[in-house]
Amino acid sequence: MILMRYLFWAILFIGSFCNAFIFTNMANSQTSPKIIGEYKSWIALKYKEKGKLVCFISSSPTKWSSKPKGVNRGDIYILVTHRPSFGTRDEVSVYVGYPFKKKSEVIASIDGKNFRLFTDEKTAWARDSKTDKKLVQAMRSGNQLIINGVSSRGTKTKDIYSLLGFTSAHNVINRTCK
Repeated sequence: MILMRYLFWAILFIGSFCNAFIFTNMANSQTSPKIIGEYKSWIALKYKEKGKLVCFISSSPTKWSSKPKGVNRGDIYILVTHRPSFGTRDEVSVYVGYPFKKKSEVIASIDGKNFRLFTDEKTAWARDSKTDKKLVQAMRSGNQLIINGVSSRGTKTKDIYSLLGFTSAHNVINRTCK
């Protein structure tokens, strides 16, 4: 059942991600993401951006809740991206499926250690590459990632990600995108 749910979310994510790239591919000659590995709750992919290799890993929450119940949200997922040709490694981005409250922060908790992320529209990021690296190190050694955010309407959300398979997926993009 867990595998089926994971496959459903992976297919949904890849499908929506690929659809988003169709228009961009025609305009910028980019290639659609290709799966380079699947590891428990995480999937590793690669594609070309402006002719340069980009690798990323992604996962969807294993559990999510929002208060009040029944709040509609779009796609919910997290990415860790390497763009070696652009000087970027381990860039963490969190997509929550709703616009964040202006000037709010997201708290990312890994086994009790908290990281503050800034928000813009429907996405949250670390403020700098040093924080990205600390967050990724915690993800490599952690068991669970919890993302707490607040929507533009004041709705509090909590998304729970499994970190099982993270290290293996991260190792693959480290080797693929040197």
